[in-house]
Amino acid sequence: MRGLTFAISCLLTLCVTLVPTPEASADAQRALKARTAGDALAWSAKNGRLRPVMESFPKGGDIHNHLSGAIYAETWLDWAAEDGLCADMSVPAIRALKGDTCAASGWITAREARDNKDHRREIINSLSNRSYVPTLNWSGHDDFFVTFDRKAASPKRFGDELAMVARRAGQQNILYLELMETTILGELFPLVSDVKFSGDLDKDYKALMGGAFGAAMPDLVASARRQVKTAFEKKDKILGCGTAQADPGCDVEIRLLHQVVREFEPALVYAQFILGWQMMADDPRVVGANLVAPEDGYIALRDYTLHMRMIDHLYQNLGPRNISLHAGELTIGLVRPRQLEFHIREAIEIGHAKRIGHGIDIVYEDNMESLIERMIRDDIMVEINLTSNETILGVSGPDHPIVLYRDMLVPYALSTDDEGVSRIDLTHEYMRFYQDYDVPYFELRHASRNSLSYSFLPGGSLWDNAGCANDAEEGRAAGQACQDFLKGSEKARLQWKLEERFRTFEDNLKIPVRKRTSFK
Repeated sequence: MRGLTFAISCLLTLCVTLVPTPEASADAQRALKARTAGDALAWSAKNGRLRPVMESFPKGGDIHNHLSGAIYAETWLDWAAEDGLCADMSVPAIRALKGDTCAASGWITAREARDNKDHRREIINSLSNRSYVPTLNWSGHDDFFVTFDRKAASPKRFGDELAMVARRAGQQNILYLELMETTILGELFPLVSDVKFSGDLDKDYKALMGGAFGAAMPDLVASARRQVKTAFEKKDKILGCGTAQADPGCDVEIRLLHQVVREFEPALVYAQFILGWQMMADDPRVVGANLVAPEDGYIALRDYTLHMRMIDHLYQNLGPRNISLHAGELTIGLVRPRQLEFHIREAIEIGHAKRIGHGIDIVYEDNMESLIERMIRDDIMVEINLTSNETILGVSGPDHPIVLYRDMLVPYALSTDDEGVSRIDLTHEYMRFYQDYDVPYFELRHASRNSLSYSFLPGGSLWDNAGCANDAEEGRAAGQACQDFLKGSEKARLQWKLEERFRTFEDNLKIPVRKRTSFK
């Protein structure tokens, strides 16, 4: 892991550490080492070393991460140049080749754009929030979401994308990624175009499944599964997994969330959900589903409750699935006040959401206190994306609801949203959280643990097994009871791995003894 050697080397030869007495209990010794690591983390923040230390801090997972938004603009441009795509410099944007040449469409080749420093700069800025400043009629919200309309890519790059984000995660001591991705969309348009949607979801389901879409379902699922399998195999090949030169990204577990794009007419949205329901049943790498596209879009607002009802109908009739929903990615001024009053509640009460993405408008929800009480009671977790929320909604600092969620003990975890568009990474978000909200080390560690506890990995949580929980807290090897539990839970095995990494981190992070601390 890049940064780990630096972080645990004490930066100098001598280090200050507290050695627990032999009489201290195992859990007291572990707690003391954790406090010492917390002191060292605070020292690093005051002495210009927070980045490498936080990079080596064990982070369970990034579970709110859009795969296409995680790729940096420079990489999209490199791939476009290699794949013979075009650059429309009037936007600027990367475009697929339409005719025999890019020039036939009035464009230049992506290779020409990459090799021209001015064009390259313009495309990077256009495909990300780099160099963004607020201007008249152009907000951070606009600058963020428009990037997805400006990039074309070859489908063969799915595996390259996985490799890219896995490598980045491995460098940051991240164990797990849950990535939102759409594998089948364009194929659905002709299959649902003649479906007259009524709003009677039982009737509409039968109409979809009894028509061209239903007939094509086996082939659609097979195609999606084939794409996923091929992409994971390519990722492993690129990273050298299983070889002596394996990249750290090989140790990062990856699962997918089926992305449903909500800014389409109801029949197409419902078809996406139905396809996703089958994918979640058939492919263990697809562990959940989510709705994507701006929540303030015309159709997203118009059909919000209908979308929740679609999920409920499938949940009740085809069986439960793991659902995480973008809900409450809104704020006053972006939409009308009445549209801030119910999205989070309906996501939970109708849409069966186990996790809420963003949850920014919680303070505008009707009966906010009772909603928060339900989130606590039902263990509904919030995915916190600090940089994204500031860019898109202008919400940060004390105005961010993370302050409320922390105060009310609503479970949360940190995530990146679209790290390539925002030009960040998960380490950046941990640093921001730590510095902006004066977060103690133990809470930082708790947030990291949450990202695995509330992941959609199969199996029970390590913390729900008394034997494993005690062994982990006291820093012992797993006892027999815990070993038996770990065998049956993929989630718990990864959680145990995280605890091992925390022990390594806390055992080795120290405050260096300085030979000179001042020029005075």
